[in-house]
Amino acid sequence: MNLSNQQAPRATPRKGLSRFRWWSWLQLALAVGILIPALYGFGTKFREMVILYGRGEEGSFTLMPILNYLLTGLGFLLLFIWAMLHGMFRNIEQPKHDMLANEERLDQEEAEYQAREESPWSSSLSERSDD
Repeated sequence: MNLSNQQAPRATPRKGLSRFRWWSWLQLALAVGILIPALYGFGTKFREMVILYGRGEEGSFTLMPILNYLLTGLGFLLLFIWAMLHGMFRNIEQPKHDMLANEERLDQEEAEYQAREESPWSSSLSERSDD
């Protein structure tokens, strides 16, 4: 049998991959459908406040909301960049495993503490100190 004449088996598409693509497109559509109207609403309101501020004394009250919007937006942007640089979006499943491991460790420590409190040596020592 000559192996050089045989064709390599073709790879069949995986169902999980098409589901992943579908889910990604759905997330993208929802993000665009929510973020674009929200950005339009915020941008329009911000633009109107800047125009109102430029009109003189009657629009001076808009200075604080404008500064609040800018500083809050900058703060969230910096927080997001900091989280990205520290890898907080790389393994989003790890925190739940850490939490469960910590809970198990704390339960074990609590059981050890209660066992020490209920041991016969601690009760005899407390009776002696009462005398």
